[in-house]
Amino acid sequence: MNVTFWGVRGSTPCPCEGNRRYGGNTACVALEVAGEDPIVLDLGTGLRYWGETQPQDGSFRATALLTHIHWDHVQGLPFFVPALQAGSQLDVYGPGDAGLSLEAAFDEFMRPPFFPVRVRDLQGQITFHDVHDADLAIGGAKVRVRPVPHTGATNGYRIEWDGATVAYISDHQSPCAAGGEGDTIADTVLELCDGADLLIHDTQYWPGEWAQKRDWGHCTVDYAVRVARESGAHRLVLFHHDPAHDDAELDRMLDHARAAAADCGVEEVIAAAEGLTITLDR
Repeated sequence: MNVTFWGVRGSTPCPCEGNRRYGGNTACVALEVAGEDPIVLDLGTGLRYWGETQPQDGSFRATALLTHIHWDHVQGLPFFVPALQAGSQLDVYGPGDAGLSLEAAFDEFMRPPFFPVRVRDLQGQITFHDVHDADLAIGGAKVRVRPVPHTGATNGYRIEWDGATVAYISDHQSPCAAGGEGDTIADTVLELCDGADLLIHDTQYWPGEWAQKRDWGHCTVDYAVRVARESGAHRLVLFHHDPAHDDAELDRMLDHARAAAADCGVEEVIAAAEGLTITLDR
């Protein structure tokens, strides 16, 4: 399985000279196995760049696993060229929220006067599936969907495919406690991450930043390392980078995470960067 990062940033796209190495597009990660239709995690602005590598003649087939409907995770869809072609097919799984189905949510934020194009105007066939706590079979992949603490309904995913396991926890609100993050990790998160070959996890804040934004729906790099350690995940990928963190800051965060993970069973810590492909063998 090849895991390729096309968007790694949280909250808002922010490409600039200061983050040229890691990238500034919002969440989008493609999972690809030879001979099968791809699975893409989230539909952030990185989706447009993944689309440039995909068939644009109407033969495109894929599944998207959407964590939640915040802007930074959905705004790439209308710019995804394969979906503009008649004959293409994209199945989108994810949670609705605030009484809206997933399809109704997209109809709300992709319509005039807020945006000139509706989902139904895209020529490809886009089918929405509401899911929040389920186990799915998608092609040859086994997909586990569980709720993850965040602001609003949010999914995490565990994908077991071609002999490898990826856990994807892009946005994760750690519990608040006096003086710092709480002592608990949600059982659903530990279930998704249990023994994963690769854990892609929210690492938006340093502890001092989190103390000021503890109810914003994210966690610290230290908490992500703890999730990896307690779940027995083998490799941790730092993800959902704060838009205020430039390349040098992410280098420092990576060094910190590697030191924190030393001798605790986590074999490798990597910082997600656009264009990075990680190959998981059987």
